[in-house]
Amino acid sequence: MQEDPSLIILLSTLIFLLILSGFFSGSETGMMAANKIKLKNLSKKSKTSAKRALNLLKRPDQLLSAILVGNNFANILASAIVTIIMLNYFGGNVLLGSIILTIVILIFSEITPKTMAAIKPESFATRSSFILNILVYVFKPLIFLTNFLSRLILKIFKLDAKDATLNDNLNTEELRTLLDESGDLIPKQYRKMLSSVLGMEELIVEDIMIPTAEIIGIDIDQDYENATKIIESTHYTRLPVFKGSIDNMIGILHLKNSHSFLEKYNQMDEDEIKNTLQKTYFVSQSTLLMKQLREFLSQNQSIALVVDEYGEIEGLISVEDIFKEITGKFGGDKDELEREFIKLKDGSILTDGNSRIRDLNNYLNWEINEDNSKTINGLITEYLDQIPQANLCIEIDNYRFEILEIDKNLISKIKIKKGSG
Repeated sequence: MQEDPSLIILLSTLIFLLILSGFFSGSETGMMAANKIKLKNLSKKSKTSAKRALNLLKRPDQLLSAILVGNNFANILASAIVTIIMLNYFGGNVLLGSIILTIVILIFSEITPKTMAAIKPESFATRSSFILNILVYVFKPLIFLTNFLSRLILKIFKLDAKDATLNDNLNTEELRTLLDESGDLIPKQYRKMLSSVLGMEELIVEDIMIPTAEIIGIDIDQDYENATKIIESTHYTRLPVFKGSIDNMIGILHLKNSHSFLEKYNQMDEDEIKNTLQKTYFVSQSTLLMKQLREFLSQNQSIALVVDEYGEIEGLISVEDIFKEITGKFGGDKDELEREFIKLKDGSILTDGNSRIRDLNNYLNWEINEDNSKTINGLITEYLDQIPQANLCIEIDNYRFEILEIDKNLISKIKIKKGSG
């Protein structure tokens, strides 16, 4: 028996509406779940659909309105057609038709397309962007009305649809989490390096500077042989030059000018010596490290003396020191740390008081407080409120410090062990 043509038309229309509903459901999930970074990369490759998708996502309120208007239109019209079919051809059993339609919509127009879109959101977003872009313009009057009413309701809850774009901005902790969860996508050494860069926004110059006591420089009050020995043995490209003490700076020697410098030095002509030196560059110890890196670049400088709030010289910092902080300790630097922090059989560390707490923490994954004091000498002196004495053993925040030797009021040998707590 041949079916009534009107029934075929109704069923065909119903199937089309269900497909349309599935398209809107999948597009909604695809657009909202799409990774904008991936879409931006696709747009850089001249993929027009990716650019279109990004433009649509700039106004999520308009996009969602267009999708929901289309989806609701398709579902409501499908429900009306099912009602007509049940009334005309199946004895008016509208309830049965509603149950069947609900199941069909859930399976074929909601769950399946949304699951597919969740698996490949960027693919769905780019492919659906053309039709969605048209619908945003077609439904513009209706979208304007619905958005206007929606904004009035959102104001009651003190919300603004434009704030949705701010969700794409990640803070430092969220970026660190993203790095930690990147797995094999980013090699371990690069993850560590990127994590160091993120951590630098919290660091200041004082955190990584070389303390005054450890600065290698040339004292022009010393003899010619001493200056020659320092120049020949240093691995730095620039050296501070001073008279008597580091507080009486003359300038910075670039090793490319060392031959000329030594000639003038041998003649003991202080004015001529100054002519071979670069002007001393001073920075504050409280300057943020990333800001200081930018200052180095803008001022075309690579080394600076660090001063406190009273103008007293506290240390030295270079571009190389900042880069080491970013890249971490590798190769020769790691060997240097192993010599500086000698591991003993009982799990303790043997070192000297001039060692930086930050280096020790990074090397052993410890958490000795470094907020106020940057060196072990400073930490012990601050804790005791006096110059430490030999053969003294103290415990600070679950770390045991045993002073073994003191030289000129500074700790020359100390044993540190982390507690079990």
